[in-house]
Amino acid sequence: MRILLTGKNGQLGRCFQDVLKDTNHELFAYGSAELNIADASLVTAVVQQVKPDIIVNAAAYTAVDKAETDSENAYLVNAKGPELLARQAANLDIPFIHVSTDYVFDGAAVQPYSPTDPINPQGVYGASKLAGEINLAAACEKHIILRTAWVFSEYGNNFVKTMVRLAKERDALSVVADQYGCPTYAGDLAQAILKICEQHEQGKALAWGLYHYCGDTPTSWHGFARAIFAKSYELGVISSCPQLKAISSDQYPTPAKRPEYSVMSTQALASFGIQAPSWSISLALVLSKLTG
Repeated sequence: MRILLTGKNGQLGRCFQDVLKDTNHELFAYGSAELNIADASLVTAVVQQVKPDIIVNAAAYTAVDKAETDSENAYLVNAKGPELLARQAANLDIPFIHVSTDYVFDGAAVQPYSPTDPINPQGVYGASKLAGEINLAAACEKHIILRTAWVFSEYGNNFVKTMVRLAKERDALSVVADQYGCPTYAGDLAQAILKICEQHEQGKALAWGLYHYCGDTPTSWHGFARAIFAKSYELGVISSCPQLKAISSDQYPTPAKRPEYSVMSTQALASFGIQAPSWSISLALVLSKLTG
């Protein structure tokens, strides 16, 4: 199977390359330097040259706060780019797999969001990602959109690596305790995407549309930090656990508003044989890789 991957240098892109190493699939991976997904002529040229069997879009503008003052670029990457890629997928009559975000929700729910629940993004990042969902769905019938949340990995910049670094530098930390979600290891998400790709290759009739994929157990950022410190100490990544203080979102203001509750239900993915992964097991794996 010939797979065209965008966003090869991001957390998901790098993990997707890792999970394909022991397979027979041909991967054609592009970063933003080689492929600006908002450039229509370039997208057309690359797709026509590769002639993939499937397109996986892991490219995204993910600077949530910066997006508030850089909306033009956020919309180019998150809304226009997916549409252009989806059009090319439709022209070749191949599937298009795209990753979206929990930030399409306003966080006012009291039970896990399903893919059919009303959306109401609170910032430019979430709004641009929602526009991408709408645009690509209109452009390509054979699409799978996977909304995910709180992504971490051994690569790039993420909450886990930041907490480990701060734990080595400080004796005490304050972390927001009134925002709830489900941490997701990019490697688990990459495996889920590969599984969908392979089911298509095997001729299984896939139910196109919108799905949620995230870690299994809801927690707060404060709870996530506590788990990171405990496991880091257990594995010898840090020599001591800093004192952890719980604070409210009001005590840690950011340019973009975050959803207070963005827990998502992954039940719909059962049709693919995919379940929510254990983020605590994956956290231990990532910390082991960081020490290795």
